[in-house]
Amino acid sequence: MIPDPTLSGELPDGFPTGELELHGRVLPASNATFVGELGGVRVVYKPIAGEKPLWDFPDGTLAAREVSAYAVSQALGWDVVPPTVLGDGPHGPGMVQLWRDEVDDKSPVDIVEEGRVPSGFRHVFDGLDAHDQPVSLVHEDSEPMRRMALFDAVVNNADRKGGHVLPMADGHRHGVDHGLTFNVEHKLRTVLWGFVGEPISEAETEGLRRLSSALAGDLGARLAAALTQEEVEVTVKRLSRLLSRGTFPAPASSRYPVIPWPPF
Repeated sequence: MIPDPTLSGELPDGFPTGELELHGRVLPASNATFVGELGGVRVVYKPIAGEKPLWDFPDGTLAAREVSAYAVSQALGWDVVPPTVLGDGPHGPGMVQLWRDEVDDKSPVDIVEEGRVPSGFRHVFDGLDAHDQPVSLVHEDSEPMRRMALFDAVVNNADRKGGHVLPMADGHRHGVDHGLTFNVEHKLRTVLWGFVGEPISEAETEGLRRLSSALAGDLGARLAAALTQEEVEVTVKRLSRLLSRGTFPAPASSRYPVIPWPPF
């Protein structure tokens, strides 16, 4: 497999090359998702041919959006998204992302008994579980989660489920599954609403400004090759709005839900 440099840009440091060998398929995934090995390194592969058609996203673009999300993550300097490239595999061109082993005993997003928010967590909303018992959805109150929430706001992530947040052993959190991003319509659907209205910190503002500079240069041109020109322009506007307001966004009043379903 030779990654396509047109969208991916410079190959991430240490990213493997060679023949992509598939080990299995992730069956619960909405789109064709495979786990495999590339140059002795475990990876996730999502071929464009296996993308499920969506009424609000052009056919064959989800893989490009995943790679674009990684490019934005890198420009921010926050390492939200694991290294991701567009390359050719056994089922044709698609997204290839380095696998990240999560810590099983740590859950950055969780369901708890209603009103019993653990120390170090933020409350998101209340509801009923499968047994009609009152519960609360909560997420960590941490720097990695704040950065992920801001990242999602910039890329307009329509599918930030709890299972798309991977806890790392060192305390870092990675976000995965970014095919539903960069739409021109407001579609932010996330479980990370615990920071609504809070000031964006100076360090977070610096990251957003780094991204703004990158979008005015090479990154903007790279995204334009993967997305529509309008999608790139609206991304710049979302970022500018975040910087001017200086606070974490609140759910917008619209006909779209603001929590993905299911949330996990």
